[in-house]
Amino acid sequence: MQQMREPSASESYFWPSVWAIVLHVLVFGMLFVSFAFTPELPPAKPIVQATLYQLKSKSRATTQTNQKIAGEAQKSAARQTEVEQMEQKKIEQEAIKAAEQKKEDAAQKAEESKKADETKKAEEAKKADEAKKADEAKKTAEAKKAEDKKLADIAKKKSEEEAKKAAEEEAKKAAAEEAKKKIVEDAKKKAAEEAKKKSEAEEAKKKVAEDAKKKAAADAAKKKSQEASRKSAEEKKAQALADLLSDTPQRQQALADEQGDEVAGSFDDLIRARAAEGWARPPSARKGMTVVLQIGMLPDGTVTSVSVAKSSGDGPFDASAVAAVKNIGRLTEMQGMKPSDFAPYRSFKMTFTPEDLAL
Repeated sequence: MQQMREPSASESYFWPSVWAIVLHVLVFGMLFVSFAFTPELPPAKPIVQATLYQLKSKSRATTQTNQKIAGEAQKSAARQTEVEQMEQKKIEQEAIKAAEQKKEDAAQKAEESKKADETKKAEEAKKADEAKKADEAKKTAEAKKAEDKKLADIAKKKSEEEAKKAAEEEAKKAAAEEAKKKIVEDAKKKAAEEAKKKSEAEEAKKKVAEDAKKKAAADAAKKKSQEASRKSAEEKKAQALADLLSDTPQRQQALADEQGDEVAGSFDDLIRARAAEGWARPPSARKGMTVVLQIGMLPDGTVTSVSVAKSSGDGPFDASAVAAVKNIGRLTEMQGMKPSDFAPYRSFKMTFTPEDLAL
């Protein structure tokens, strides 16, 4: 039976060493890949798979050597696993620390943002308060300005009123002086007028006395003449009546007609005389004016109508003549007249002049 050769020490450690190097390379490659693709998350724990190959040996020493190498490899793998676990734990702690730091940074940023908002709000509130104060100051200034303007207007108005009052007082004083002068002048003028009036009154009084004397003499002469005329008319009427009673019927009729004409003439004179009593002479009446009136009467002597048949050309004079005849009212002297004697007086015309009415 052929005896097998035992490997040398270098041959015994060659392959285990190779496998150990390959295993370390694989582990480091996996760690690099894990760190490259998962920067924020902790990498998964690497699973190290080691395959232990049992070398066939034909001796007990070789078996022991292999077992020893395997044990060393296991120890190395265990150490490597522990190192990896420590590294993984360190990575996890760093990730946790980074997350906490990130959280703290976020909280700090939130706090800073909050402080910034509070600062901004405070600044805005400060600006609003300053704007409010500025607005209040502006309003106060405007109110003061308005009050000052009001006081200035009041002062101006008071000054104007005082000036106006002074001007009025001055005007009143001047008016009083003027009135005083006028009173003196009026007194002088009045005294002169009164003296003149007194002189004129004396002259008028003398003239009235003279006129009265003249009128009295004229009235006496007129009355004497009228009395003589009346007596003469009565004598004529008595004579006519005597002739009427003592003469023939033809003579009596002639005398009656003549007597009727005289009666008619006397009634015309009576109407003029009564109209003159109520006549108001208008200022426009002048000598030479003539108005013809149409007069209507009743048998009892009542005047029923008066109208202008022919105008004098002066309306006031015509109207005064109409009014004077209407004012007669009724002539009682015409009562008892014969119808034949009254017939002409139912409607007749009569002429008036200022001389006729100025009785």
